Amino acid sequence: MPDHARARLNMVESQIRTNKVTDPALLAAFTEVPREMFLEPSLHGVAYVDDDLPLRSGRFLMEPMVLARLIQALALHATDRVLDVGCASGYATTILARLAGRVVALESDRALAATARRNLAGLSRDIVVEEGPLDQGSAKHAPFDAILIEGKVAEVPKSLFDQLAPGGRLTAVVDDGGVTGRAMLFQKAGDVIARRALFDANTPMLPDFMPHAHFVF
Repeated sequence: MPDHARARLNMVESQIRTNKVTDPALLAAFTEVPREMFLEPSLHGVAYVDDDLPLRSGRFLMEPMVLARLIQALALHATDRVLDVGCASGYATTILARLAGRVVALESDRALAATARRNLAGLSRDIVVEEGPLDQGSAKHAPFDAILIEGKVAEVPKSLFDQLAPGGRLTAVVDDGGVTGRAMLFQKAGDVIARRALFDANTPMLPDFMPHAHFVF
C-alpha cells in the first residue's frame, strides 16, 4: 500500500516549499489535505507527482506548486470571502477553506460539481458549491475578497473583476501566446485593476476560457 502521508510530506518539502512558498498555514494545509481523495482510484498512486492530473471533460487537478503559489499570492485572511473558479473535485477548495472565512466553489461540469459536493460535505467549513458557467462567476455571492481561477485562461473576463470587493485580489494563469502561460496577480483599486506577473506556468487551458475564434475576411 502506498504511504500517502509520506508522499504528501515529500510533495510539500520538495515541490512546494522549495519554490518560494513560505506561508506556514498554507504549507500545513497542503501537508494535511489528502490529494488522492480528489482523484479516481486508478490515479491514487501518482497523486503527489509534480504535475497536473486528469479528471474528466478536459479538466484536471492543478500542479501542486503552481496551485500553492497562486493561493499564496492571494494573501488570504481568516475573514476573507473567496471564489474558487473551476473547483473540479474540490481539492483547492478544501485548501482555501482552511485559510479563509467563506469559499464559494464554482463548477460548470455537472458531474464534477456533484463530486465536489460529496468531497466537501463532511468539512466543518463555510463552503458553497455552485454549478454554473465559470466565466460568469457567482454574482449572487459577490463581492469577493479573493478569486482563484484553477487553470489557464485566454483572458480574465470583466465579469470576474466586477465581483471583486475593493482591494480584492485575483490569481490566474493567463495565456501569453507562448508555449507556457504566465501566472498573474490582479488587484482592484477603485475602478482600476492593477496587474503583476508572478511566474511562468505550463498549466492546461480551462475549456470554459478558450480563446474565441476570429474570422478574417
